[in-house]
Amino acid sequence: MLADFVSAICFLCNGAVWNTMKHSIIIADDDPHIITALKLLLKSESYDVSAVTSPEALLQSLKQRDYSLALIDLNYQKDTTSGNEGLDLIRAIKTLDEFLPIVVMTGFSSVDIAVAAMKSGASDFIQKPWDNDRLLSILQTQIRLGASEKQGGRLVEQNTLLRNELSSADTGIIAESVTMQRVLAQIEKLALSDMNILFTGENGTGKSMFADYLHSCSTRKSHAFISVNMGAINENLFESEMFGHVKGAFTDAKYTRIGRFELAQSGTLFLDEIGNIPLSQQGKLLRVLEDHQFEKVGSSKTIQVNVRLVSATNASLTELIRDGRFRQDLLYRLNTVEIKIPPLRDRVADIMPLAQHFLLTFASKYRLPSQGFAEDACGALKAYDWPGNIRELSHIIERAIFLCQDDHIGVKDLGLSDAKPCGESGYDFDNASLEDIEKYIISQRLNRYDNKAIETSASLGLSRSSYYRRLEKYKF
Repeated sequence: MLADFVSAICFLCNGAVWNTMKHSIIIADDDPHIITALKLLLKSESYDVSAVTSPEALLQSLKQRDYSLALIDLNYQKDTTSGNEGLDLIRAIKTLDEFLPIVVMTGFSSVDIAVAAMKSGASDFIQKPWDNDRLLSILQTQIRLGASEKQGGRLVEQNTLLRNELSSADTGIIAESVTMQRVLAQIEKLALSDMNILFTGENGTGKSMFADYLHSCSTRKSHAFISVNMGAINENLFESEMFGHVKGAFTDAKYTRIGRFELAQSGTLFLDEIGNIPLSQQGKLLRVLEDHQFEKVGSSKTIQVNVRLVSATNASLTELIRDGRFRQDLLYRLNTVEIKIPPLRDRVADIMPLAQHFLLTFASKYRLPSQGFAEDACGALKAYDWPGNIRELSHIIERAIFLCQDDHIGVKDLGLSDAKPCGESGYDFDNASLEDIEKYIISQRLNRYDNKAIETSASLGLSRSSYYRRLEKYKF
């Protein structure tokens, strides 16, 4: 302990002072020498430092003010070896502030204690006596991560207000699940940039709706949002559709046409089903993305264009590249950032709110009474695997309104009796590869634990590094 104190003093004398923002750190340790050493070290780094000597005092302090990080000991006067007091303290802290980063310290080297601390909610772990540089690096990293996570939480909370303030019509976006709230927070944050965005996900997940929402949140919202279904464009008319043509450019060019890029000037151009662009035309699209200019068909005049490009696909562009059907350099231009829209089966908390939304929408459209859902219908909707996602849910509710002859829509009105329930026979384990099964299980656990890394990795029996390697492998 004395060595820690001397080490901190020597660190100050050497003048190694980092420039940091004014963040607040609270220390909890029952050793006054440790507290003194840490205060000297952290105050020299411009941190606002508070210190307490018991778990009870720490919790009381957290109730009175906010901190950027908690640096806590795992052992106190009641128990000096097991770390149980510290583990209980971590769990108590998380009930007060789920976003507060917690770095734990202990004088007893134990991998088991470290693992237990991380499972309980700690962000990182350091052993006494500590290395000053390593400790400062850990604190700086965790404060940044904590601030980022907290900011994401603020964006989620602002989502409803933001959507209500939009000048456009109701987006129809319903996102009560934690998974979708995080997706919306990501979209809202990225909307402030001008980066190209690629939405990926299964058919029927609402990628075009989220692209529209991204535009509505951007600085370009006062300009046009132009949507193009690339699967519906004839290969021979691709240039004319995208870049326009002048009168007389070809046999049927009886008038000058403005292309989609020009229509989207200063706004957003959304290319849906981007994987359907013919290979022969992909180079022409790439040129516009690289040079921000094009010529209409039949014209030599170069037009400068300023658009934000957003695209979407349900196909695996990686597989298309491997098969020689999609240009890799074009993919690099399209997906500065990729946003994966989760399937409906992975956002169960949104199923009933969406069903209620569609019920009210169609009841109003057809001037029919809004019957509501019977209990068995609610259970069936939540259990169904939804291969067609939100689009399928919409069609089923629309049909059920007309089939229902009672006061409430029942399970028989939904027509789901022959469907495979999610989590029972909805996944073909017998014919799946080991990698497919692993990916499926990780996906289910992510949904169960609301994408919380510590809980998910612990339930799978994986270390943090192994867990994140799998997330990278399967692109979760």
